[in-house]
Amino acid sequence: MTEPTLPQVPLSPEAGPYIPPPPVGPRALMVPLGWGAPFRWLALGWQDLKAQPAIGLFYGVCFWAMALTLGIVFRARPEYAMSIASGCLLVGPFLAMGLYEVSRRREQGLAPDLESSLTCWDSHIRSMGMLVLVLIVLELLWGRASLVVFAVFFNTGMPSTTGVLNAVFNPENWEFLAVYLAVGSVFAALVYSTAVVSIPMILDRDTDAISAAIASIRVVYENTGVMLLWGALLTLLVVLALLPWGAGLVVIGPVLGHASWHAYRGSVAWQEEAAVDAAPA
Repeated sequence: MTEPTLPQVPLSPEAGPYIPPPPVGPRALMVPLGWGAPFRWLALGWQDLKAQPAIGLFYGVCFWAMALTLGIVFRARPEYAMSIASGCLLVGPFLAMGLYEVSRRREQGLAPDLESSLTCWDSHIRSMGMLVLVLIVLELLWGRASLVVFAVFFNTGMPSTTGVLNAVFNPENWEFLAVYLAVGSVFAALVYSTAVVSIPMILDRDTDAISAAIASIRVVYENTGVMLLWGALLTLLVVLALLPWGAGLVVIGPVLGHASWHAYRGSVAWQEEAAVDAAPA
């Protein structure tokens, strides 16, 4: 028995190429940013912390505890530092999302509370889980690449904590330092570009992880200079916060968390495309 065949529809020679229909639903639009935008985000983050100091300081203490744990492990058992860093990378985005929720509620005129900030991720767990997995994979690749750089320049095995610091800060090892910083810069740029606005976007729009990561990369690509300034400010403030045994994270951590929400809101706009039914004449 022969299988039935579908009728063939002849194509008209006058028919042009296929044009897909326009996208339906809200679309992320990249907003051009001025050089003052990062400083405005920090000011708004400080205002959010002053408005909800108890919630902010709770998250600040959590960030401080993570930094202390990582520092203690790095000094005592550096071989476990990567595992602890992966754990911090797993927990950190969920803590940050709690701060985003506080800023989001304030923006909408709602009363923030600690309970809602701690559970705001539960309806976004799939997207958050996928994004965190991507970040952890990038971190593991970063760590592996760093070990390869050490293996190429040193043949004495995995150095101790003191050996790592001596190798990094020794001017005689400038070739190693240049390669090490180049490799680290590539992975740091990947992590930063992927995460800079993706997590607040997931909270705000329940976007899937891939779309949020792509939009985040677009923000960095279309406003490269301003977003590099924002990344430099984040790095500088975190380094300053870590100097007094990481205690500065109690305040600076929440400010940066709130400011990151405003960075998302300031760099991404949404074009709502509502369907309009044509009324009969």
